[in-house]
Amino acid sequence: MDKDNELEHCLDSTKEGIFEQNNCEEFYQDTVDLDKKTFEWYLNSAEDGDPNEQRNLGICYETGIGTDKDEKKAFEWYLKSAKGDNSNGQCNLGPCYMYGIGTEKDEEKAFEWYLKSAEGGIAKDENKAFEYYLKSAEEGNSAGRCNLGYCYQNAIGTVKNEKEAFEWDR
Repeated sequence: MDKDNELEHCLDSTKEGIFEQNNCEEFYQDTVDLDKKTFEWYLNSAEDGDPNEQRNLGICYETGIGTDKDEKKAFEWYLKSAKGDNSNGQCNLGPCYMYGIGTEKDEEKAFEWYLKSAEGGIAKDENKAFEYYLKSAEEGNSAGRCNLGYCYQNAIGTVKNEKEAFEWDR
């Protein structure tokens, strides 16, 4: 299938829903008129309620990618994304409130959104980190050895063991 037929098929499939729209976004990023088409797909998915695409649409409005720059609309889409529990959208609200981008400047709200974003990030799993550092170190990776030594030295995901720390971190 040539590029034009692939694009036509991809465009037809966007009628199927968000998943297909996301797939089409990825395909189209290698073709012409990237900014405008990408903006249209972000808009369709964002309007369908996808918090990731709401954030991406906010970026388009904030920076003028594929549309006219509009900081107020950027803020509105970041807020929708943030209310959809998207930690990246929450993080994007931080500078909006900090510097008054598309909204009134409010440093307290900026801090609240930064904090909410940080709390909503990936949960820390020290045991899993130790497990991967051990595997990496056993395969001879020098960074893995160093990190494993650090884990042993600081009781991260394991019991503190100075001897093991020294052995792995040399």
